[in-house]
Amino acid sequence: MALHLFDTATRAPREFVPVRSGTASIYLCGATVQGVPHIGHVRGVLNYDVLRRWLLHSGLDVLLVRNVTDIDDKILTKAAEAGRPWWEWATTHERAFEKAYDDLGCLAPSVNPRATGHITQMITLMQRLIDTGHAYAADGDVYFSVKSFDGYGKLSGQQLDEVQQGETPTRGKRDSRDFTLWKSAKPGEPSWPTPWGDGRPGWHLECSAMSTNYLGPEFDIHGGGVDLVFPHHENERAQSNAVGDPFARYWLHNAWVTMSGEKMSKSLGNTVSIPAMLERYRAPELRYYLVQPHYRSTVEYSDGAVAEAAQGYRRIEAFLRRAATAGEVLAGAVQPDFATAMDDDLATPAAFAVVHNTVRDGNAALDAGDTPKALELAFSVRAMTGVLGIDPLSERWADGGGSETPVREALDELVQGLLAERQEARAAKDFARADAARDRLTQAGIVVEDTPNGPQWTVRNS
Repeated sequence: MALHLFDTATRAPREFVPVRSGTASIYLCGATVQGVPHIGHVRGVLNYDVLRRWLLHSGLDVLLVRNVTDIDDKILTKAAEAGRPWWEWATTHERAFEKAYDDLGCLAPSVNPRATGHITQMITLMQRLIDTGHAYAADGDVYFSVKSFDGYGKLSGQQLDEVQQGETPTRGKRDSRDFTLWKSAKPGEPSWPTPWGDGRPGWHLECSAMSTNYLGPEFDIHGGGVDLVFPHHENERAQSNAVGDPFARYWLHNAWVTMSGEKMSKSLGNTVSIPAMLERYRAPELRYYLVQPHYRSTVEYSDGAVAEAAQGYRRIEAFLRRAATAGEVLAGAVQPDFATAMDDDLATPAAFAVVHNTVRDGNAALDAGDTPKALELAFSVRAMTGVLGIDPLSERWADGGGSETPVREALDELVQGLLAERQEARAAKDFARADAARDRLTQAGIVVEDTPNGPQWTVRNS
């Protein structure tokens, strides 16, 4: 396989060679389900969905584990503020996240484990760490001893004497740099029994336990947002390697979605929720916006940028629907330049450029009456957009990809009125009036194709 991926651990692209021949294994840090998902939350999941689709296209089976953090300080705080049980609050927002992923066309994960369902595996991992001298219990808490692991800091580039975990200081810690594996029970909080006392899991512990439970002690790719490199992924790597698990072979990190230069987050009050965005744009248009930039580049949110992406998607959609009036459009082979781009660390900007160049050539072929060439190019466009998850003719998006935007609805009403006028004129054999109606549409950039199912319209590519 020619695929190369940028590995955070080595800070360089590396050829992707899976642990098990024929199968790629991916663990993706999923959501902490504390609130309604925004576009910053879903960007990473979409990026790894494209990776998964490219691996599948390349002939590999893919096992993708995407966890749910359903117990956390923030969840407990927000649930208490709302006067709702923590488990009900978490479940409600877990459903909101899953709906957002599904609305945007993400393939379902192979398994979607919750942290609270894997306490047994966490206890086993803590016991292994204590037995090997890498962890210790104190007053019902359990901590990982950072100094006990020689490789600490290599993933993130942290210097050991500068490490700050960002945790509330506690008396039981032997070293302020140690991080919490297990939190002792507090009044009114949920807890589970362990040999060291009742309590609940620390954030880092859960991902090591769940990933190795489903993918084994060594797997291919660990993915997540760049904000997780430290401390979360550094701590996962440390606790897993400390007990002898090789753990992830490649570490991939997607960049943020920002607004006014700041990471999009609920605390800053600058979020753009998925439900709100889908009231303004169709789902594949929003997906286009989030997967077109390179996954390691920051996306600066603006209404104009999303609108531009929507137009890009519509150009692809218009070509394929226009081609479909000339014959059945099947999924064919991707263009060689598209494959080269995707194998180069998922270079989606270059891949999208290939798609649009192919659309341009396909429209030119249709204009010239070269139907076989146009259909061949349309087959390729379907294959490439299928990898990107935005194929307009796929079963997922064949209905248009959700509710029409107000502008699209208004345009459709105007066009349908002129098409009805044209049909009435033709029925009355008033061909001059019929041609005049069609000319008005043509001048406005509307392409009309007469099909067995009646006239179909699309917007001509610029």
